[in-house]
Amino acid sequence: MEEKNKKPPQRVSGSFLFSIFLVLAVIAIIAYYIFGSFNTAREIGPDKFVELLYNGNVTEVEIVSASTTVTVNGQYGEKDSTDRVIKHTFTVTFDRNMFEEKLDWHVDLNGDDVVDEADKASIPDIIRYAESKYGDDFTLRNAVNPYVTTWWDEWGPFIIIVGSSILLTLFLFSRMSASVSSTNRQAMDFNRSRARRVKTSNITFEDVAGADEEKAEMQELVDYLKDPKKFTKFGAKLPKGVLLVGPPGCGKTLLAKAVAGEADVPFYSISGSDFVEMFVGVGAGRVRDMFRIAKENAPCLIFIDEIDAVGRQRGAGLGGGNDEREQTLNQLLVEMDGFNDNAGIIVIAATNREDVLDPALLRAGRFDRKITVSLPDRKGREAIFKVHSRGKHLEKDINFENIARRTVGFSGADIENIMNEAAILAIRANREAITVKDIDEAIDRRIAGPAKSSRSLSEHEKKVIAYHEAGHAIIGLRYPHSDIVQKITIIPRGNTGGHVRMTPEEDRFLLTKKELEARIVGFLGGRSSEETFFDDVSSGSQNDIEVATQIARVMVTELGMSPLGPIQYERNTSNVFLGRDYTSSQKNFSSETAEKIDAEIRNIINHAHKEALRVIEENKEDVILLAETLIEHEQITAEEIDYLMEHRHLKRDEKNNSVKEEKVVEVKEEKPKPAVEKSTKRKVTSPKKVEE
Repeated sequence: MEEKNKKPPQRVSGSFLFSIFLVLAVIAIIAYYIFGSFNTAREIGPDKFVELLYNGNVTEVEIVSASTTVTVNGQYGEKDSTDRVIKHTFTVTFDRNMFEEKLDWHVDLNGDDVVDEADKASIPDIIRYAESKYGDDFTLRNAVNPYVTTWWDEWGPFIIIVGSSILLTLFLFSRMSASVSSTNRQAMDFNRSRARRVKTSNITFEDVAGADEEKAEMQELVDYLKDPKKFTKFGAKLPKGVLLVGPPGCGKTLLAKAVAGEADVPFYSISGSDFVEMFVGVGAGRVRDMFRIAKENAPCLIFIDEIDAVGRQRGAGLGGGNDEREQTLNQLLVEMDGFNDNAGIIVIAATNREDVLDPALLRAGRFDRKITVSLPDRKGREAIFKVHSRGKHLEKDINFENIARRTVGFSGADIENIMNEAAILAIRANREAITVKDIDEAIDRRIAGPAKSSRSLSEHEKKVIAYHEAGHAIIGLRYPHSDIVQKITIIPRGNTGGHVRMTPEEDRFLLTKKELEARIVGFLGGRSSEETFFDDVSSGSQNDIEVATQIARVMVTELGMSPLGPIQYERNTSNVFLGRDYTSSQKNFSSETAEKIDAEIRNIINHAHKEALRVIEENKEDVILLAETLIEHEQITAEEIDYLMEHRHLKRDEKNNSVKEEKVVEVKEEKPKPAVEKSTKRKVTSPKKVEE
């Protein structure tokens, strides 16, 4: 398993090679001229020297004695085509023994035009002859420290150029071989596991809130690893695998990080997508390598995040299965529960797509324990708010219990984002602490996006939106079994001109028929309000109608909440391999039954529409009061709605831009009212419904 990511091999660029060649060429040229300037003499043979001397061309002779040789340096003149004398410097080297002996120069020194033994003379004789013949035109001197030509003068530039070429060639071959060997290593490393060992984790179980039962299950694994004798004495075995399933953002990965922080054994983390590559067989090799190293470090924990990337059902889809992915899955199945003994290795996997996993992966013996991490309840959300408020400056009057009540359906990741957005909003407003207003704005931003303050609405559009949202709100305030109205706003956000935030009184696991009908009435409240006060309807009800129709269809076709009886006519069987557009639902009815289903859906919608019109007609004054207040203040919170319904006007605190806290306390302490009460006060069935 990889501890660190290896650096890719560096390639030799063309510009880099050109620069090297250029530098070497410049060095060679400079060296050639430097060494070449040391010896500019032209070397001639003894015969040529005597001939030049005899013909009177030599004008200067310089005799240099050495240990074994005698060198003569001199100058002789030649005439060019223009009779101009060109002087050449020459050098001639004699053997010392030859210098002492008579030499046959084949030169007629006697002037008898016959070269014979009498013409033989030593070099000094020849030089004396030249002196007597040419007089002052001939110069002879002994050099003191002349330059003596060595082998380096002749071979130095050649050695530098050839040596530089050889060194450059060796360098290029070494880089090429290093690149090839690195490429080969990478090719061999394809089968190595990409799992990373988590050495330090700052997250512990104290940082996990809102999942007490799930945390207890994971804590048991840590206890087993720390004190196995406590379990083995009862014959209990270590679970081979734990599968964490649940919606996104509920804390599955956070639980795994907490286990890494609590356990005293090696913890390896990898994603399901790290197994799959474009080369067939790579994923299976990585699985083998991962378990091989896990066995060497057992007991240990392996966490596979998003296991659905590699654990999908085999043989599914229009075009058949993916061979590479299926080979990887097969190897994972073998490693988790095969002939090989993997004692001491616990595999923890997380996914939010349990429906696509292969059944062989889910059976006991591979994933012995499945832990469902659900959305947090009210107490869980309150605890999560407190966890993510650590290290943040908060006002003292913030009540996380009330905030948790109006964030039904929010996950832990959503709450973390809300607290971070609230901190950013407080900094943007140059406040010293985070206020309830910042948190409330962060919740709205999470639901519908940031406010579109630049979007300009005409007075008529603003009025239509105000009455539309007031119609939704009055259903929540006056219609039985409706959700609690938390906030009304006509500030544009996203693609909406306004919205009403409504949450149930308590977290619900089941929904009754009356509660579903009340939701449909609430969705149609905005359109009904437009019909009542403007005798017209707008396009703002498009999403309301869509959601209301979906609820009515589910009631008829899946939940059996219609006169057609408890029969399931449709079933959501979205094939995740074919896509939702191909098979969104499975229909088990005839065309005649389809007409009856359409009729029942229409009856539910028509009945809800009539109920919405009735409630708005009976509470016209309240709708007008809410709408006019919205036009003036743009948004109203839950406590402001209670104050407005009771006093028929809204008095805000100039500092906090909300009703005074003392009045909110009075509202919270009011006695519960029946759910069907049609008074001017807001429907309050429990003091817990009113938030800070």
